[in-house]
Amino acid sequence: MAVETLSPDWEFDRLDDGSQKIHAEVQLKNYGKFLEEYTSQLRRIEDALDSSVGDVWDFRLDPIALKLLPYEQSSLLELIKTENKVLNKVITVYAALCCEIKKLKYEAETKFYNGLLFYGEGATDSSMAEGDCQIQMGRFISFLQELSCFVTRCYEVVMNVVHQLAALYINNKIAPKIIETTGVHFQTMYEHLGELLTVLLTLDEIVENHATLKDHWTMYKRLLKSVHHNPSKFGIQEEKLKPFEKFLQKLEGQLLDGMIFQACIEQQFDSLNGGVSVSKNSTFAEEFAHSIRTIFANVEAKLGEPSEIDQRDKYVGVCGLLVLHFQIFRTVDKRLYKSLLDICKKVPAITLTANIIWFADNFLIQKMPAAAKLLDKKSLHAIKTHRDTFLQQKAQSLTKDVQSYYVFVSSWMMKMESISSKEQRMDKFAEDLTNRCNVFIQGFLYAYSISNIIKTTMNLYMSLQKPMTKTSVKALCRLIELLKAIEHIFYRRSMVVADSVSHITQHLQHQALNSISVAKKRVISDKKYSEQRLDVLSALVLAENTLNGPSTRQRRLILSLALSVGTQMKTFKDEELLPLQVVMKKLDLISELRERVRTQCDCCFLYWHRAVFPIYLDDVYENAVDAARLHYMFSALRDCVPAMVCARHLESYEILLNCYDKEIMEILNEHLLEKLCREIEKDLRLSVHTHLKLDDRNPFRVGMKDLALFFSLNPIRFFNRFIDIRAFVTHYLDKTFYNLTTVALHDWATYSEMRNLATQRYGLVMTEAHLPSQTLEQGLDVLEIMRNIHVFVSRYLYNLNNQIFIERTSNNKHLNTINIRHIANSIRTHGTGIMNTTVNFTYQFLRKKFYIFSQFMYDEHIKSRLIKDIRFFREVKDQNDHKYPFERAEKFNRGIRKLGITPDGQSYLDQFRQLISQIGSWTPSSVITPGILQKAQSISKCSWMCLLLSSAVPRTCTSEISTSSSPPWSVL
Repeated sequence: MAVETLSPDWEFDRLDDGSQKIHAEVQLKNYGKFLEEYTSQLRRIEDALDSSVGDVWDFRLDPIALKLLPYEQSSLLELIKTENKVLNKVITVYAALCCEIKKLKYEAETKFYNGLLFYGEGATDSSMAEGDCQIQMGRFISFLQELSCFVTRCYEVVMNVVHQLAALYINNKIAPKIIETTGVHFQTMYEHLGELLTVLLTLDEIVENHATLKDHWTMYKRLLKSVHHNPSKFGIQEEKLKPFEKFLQKLEGQLLDGMIFQACIEQQFDSLNGGVSVSKNSTFAEEFAHSIRTIFANVEAKLGEPSEIDQRDKYVGVCGLLVLHFQIFRTVDKRLYKSLLDICKKVPAITLTANIIWFADNFLIQKMPAAAKLLDKKSLHAIKTHRDTFLQQKAQSLTKDVQSYYVFVSSWMMKMESISSKEQRMDKFAEDLTNRCNVFIQGFLYAYSISNIIKTTMNLYMSLQKPMTKTSVKALCRLIELLKAIEHIFYRRSMVVADSVSHITQHLQHQALNSISVAKKRVISDKKYSEQRLDVLSALVLAENTLNGPSTRQRRLILSLALSVGTQMKTFKDEELLPLQVVMKKLDLISELRERVRTQCDCCFLYWHRAVFPIYLDDVYENAVDAARLHYMFSALRDCVPAMVCARHLESYEILLNCYDKEIMEILNEHLLEKLCREIEKDLRLSVHTHLKLDDRNPFRVGMKDLALFFSLNPIRFFNRFIDIRAFVTHYLDKTFYNLTTVALHDWATYSEMRNLATQRYGLVMTEAHLPSQTLEQGLDVLEIMRNIHVFVSRYLYNLNNQIFIERTSNNKHLNTINIRHIANSIRTHGTGIMNTTVNFTYQFLRKKFYIFSQFMYDEHIKSRLIKDIRFFREVKDQNDHKYPFERAEKFNRGIRKLGITPDGQSYLDQFRQLISQIGSWTPSSVITPGILQKAQSISKCSWMCLLLSSAVPRTCTSEISTSSSPPWSVL
């Protein structure tokens, strides 16, 4: 039969309810939203790859940094080229010595200081096994040998510098002068010599304050004596042992006895072979003293002032130079000596490196005791008293200093942002460069001042062994944050700084060239010829040549030496020389801006004061408004890492880094993260359980901390990880909520509500637990029941009607049950092989129970009562309609109770009833039928139950039971 198809004319029109249009609009809207998000994502990628992104750098994420320090590709011989060959040689020699001193200083600061300071770190006394001290010192011997070679090289350089200066400043009567030195003062040479003496002095101070190093050295020498008595036991040849002992004695005498600086100044500076005479050179002695006074005058004027740059370091060098001058010439300028000591009232202590603090008065008195005797003892004592007074005043003024510097640094940061965002106008280009130069220098000066306050205060507290108050600790930590903020703003504007520095240096060089050009024209215009005037002209030409190039350290050094010769004979007027000196100082500072800022903002010293970190974290937690400052503190803690790489007493410096990392993370977890997790969890619980009677949580009465600010922080960079507070707390809450939900599934709704509240209140993206709201487990395992059958029987009851085991009592809100389904699950899991094991366990258990059952039934006290009641029942059964009187049952029960009761008030009959229940739960129906058990359990406190049960017990079970002196049923 064919099926007729409907004509298109007969099709009904579809009902247009508008749903299709709504659906299309929703899809179109979603697609548009997707396009917007994708466009913004592409824009972010484009910005990340675009060259203009360099305007703002992120110190947490950037894998690279921009290094601005120019390096000289030409040698000194190529740079120092004039027609004056003699002057060329003089400048070349002095420049080479200054460069050598800079290299030695750099090596000491980056290698030897840190290697000595970190010796013994990374292992506590409790964790060190016997012999570890000697092993560490054994590894450290090679480092000490390198240090010995370094110190020897320093001695040679000091000797060479003194000889070169003495050869230049010589009396005409003794030998002809190399060049005319009247009015020529190579102050730069003396400043560099002071820097090298400071290095030796610092090494002495580090060793002197390093008790661990000395203790381990003593133990190592004792070990060597033990080896000396029996070399074969240690596998060492005896002929190699004596040279090694001599080598150790040399190291100890040179490095560990505090004589590094003293041995340097006690060298024989006078040449024995008729060479350079130093100690009897009065011209050199006068020039030496003049240079010391000149350097000190410049230092004294700036020391302690806001415009101080490096005067403290130069002050240490001046003290070293004075001691060297006294040691060579045996003369002392009492006035200068007293002026140096008076500085201690303004600056009572100076930090040499890390936690090593230096007292100028102690140094000068110790190294120049003859000069100290010329001074009043009261004035010397007043200096030490002023040290304690200074510390007390500083502790009181710290809070005000923090507030002041907070305003200064904030204002400076705004200036940095404004000059970075403002476009340079070509008509005011020079003015704009000058403005930028001043802003950059001002930032460095703030960093220098803050760094001095932090280091001096912390190290002075440690040196004088005085406790710091919490207020002082918090204030110092605030200053550390400001210090790192200055460094970060320089890094943040790296591109602008890099672009500006190159233009500023060119601008400063142009100003210096103009000044030198004017002086040069003045010299050329004078037609009088002399060798001195020729030296001046050659020096000015050399200065111009060095300025016509990049502002490298070598070129600036040559410029300084050349101007030492070129400024004699009043070449420059006073109003011209001072601006030139200012330009030269600015050029030095701007050319090394990034390196100097990094040095001043380096918080490596914080490793020795890390005890303040827990107090700082507690303060951050209590004042959550400033949570973002954590970035600055962790940046300061990261500064310790490069210094630790120099550690040589461990198998690898990685051990020290891991110990430091572990310590900082433990403190962070204990004092911030764990407290934050607990507080957030507590707040969520109390917020969800508001229906309960809780403590007052009104924020206007009890206060409230906005902990949500911690979750708006960007991840904190530390070592090779990022510390994400938001992720840490989220993981803790997810883990806690999941674990607690698995324990109590009926609380799933509560924890779900807490998750939603955490998202709404704190912005935490929680993970859904995906746990069922009901129990779907397979119940107890049959094998577990068999292994602990005695425990199971005591805790579970059997329901004959439903054929299930039910837990007697439970501390939870539910009772566990076991039925046929659970048994089937166990058989499905383990296989049918468990049947034999189950039957064996059950048989052994029932055997013990039936043994107790039989002994109870055949006990004389029980059996006599039962026989008596049976006889009575047979006599009156016809009269009582085969019913047992209730009064007789009560009498039987009271008789049983007289035999004794348990501490919880149960008689033997009550316990026997429990025994029957336990046997009934496991006995097959062929032994005790469910009907008999049901009747026995339904007759409460009735002796008739015993009769029925006794008739149900088979004789085969009781006949095998042997009697004993103590009845087994006594366990009831």
